[in-house]
Amino acid sequence: MSAGSRIIEGLEEALAHAKGKAIGRARTVNVPHDIDVRSIRKRLNMSQREFALRFGFSLATLRHWEQGQRRPEGAARAFLIVIDRRPEAVQEALAS
Repeated sequence: MSAGSRIIEGLEEALAHAKGKAIGRARTVNVPHDIDVRSIRKRLNMSQREFALRFGFSLATLRHWEQGQRRPEGAARAFLIVIDRRPEAVQEALAS
């Protein structure tokens, strides 16, 4: 398939999506409900402060997660999974 054909296909999919039609390629992802934030941080050998600063979390939020007072929700859970699996890629992407 040529680049032009892929662009046209992508535009057609975007138009179908805008009209509310189902797109054949859509997939769902399964993000675990329970994430052990402390074990991720410890495996990376980081303090709470370092982990929070490095990945953009508030220190208070990180502490609440680790103490079980709150749980990561939505995008934060997905972000933590990426940090767990590819910390170097996340750090590279967030580097200024």
